Amino acid sequence: MSMTSDNTHGAADGEGSEFLAFTLGAEEYGIDIHKVQEIRGYEAVTRIANAPAFIKGVINLRGIIIPVVDMRIKFKLGTPVYDQFTVVIILNINGRVMGMVVDSVSDVTTLAPDEIKPAPEMGSGVASFNSEFLMGLGIVGERMLILIDIDRLMSSAEMGLTEKIAA
Repeated sequence: MSMTSDNTHGAADGEGSEFLAFTLGAEEYGIDIHKVQEIRGYEAVTRIANAPAFIKGVINLRGIIIPVVDMRIKFKLGTPVYDQFTVVIILNINGRVMGMVVDSVSDVTTLAPDEIKPAPEMGSGVASFNSEFLMGLGIVGERMLILIDIDRLMSSAEMGLTEKIAA
């Protein structure tokens, strides 16, 4: 397979793109599987003073201290509940390791280019999710995945993870 992991918008070579499917509330989302380093059960984090609410804190991942973002808080999807299904997806974004808390992970889905539809224009009224972070919608039968450009989201100034920590 000739797909590169820096291909942020899917299958440029006509092959399917693989997305890790996860849930937040009632919706199913997908991110490029090449950005996923590992999936872990949720564990307590060390809170950082004055960090935004969506940054849960940090964890020690085999000697590396990494920030953990709770996507339910980030996307304003209600009060998070941490249970046996809650997981932390460990991401590697441009060499920067970070975690994101999601409700559950379901599977890895391969989407052909014709199964990825452009994201609809939402307008400025959608405060919980900036459409610039959407890659599109993955449609497989009755299933719809909201595809997130995880590179763009995690390296955005609004998240403050890459500039602050890399400095």
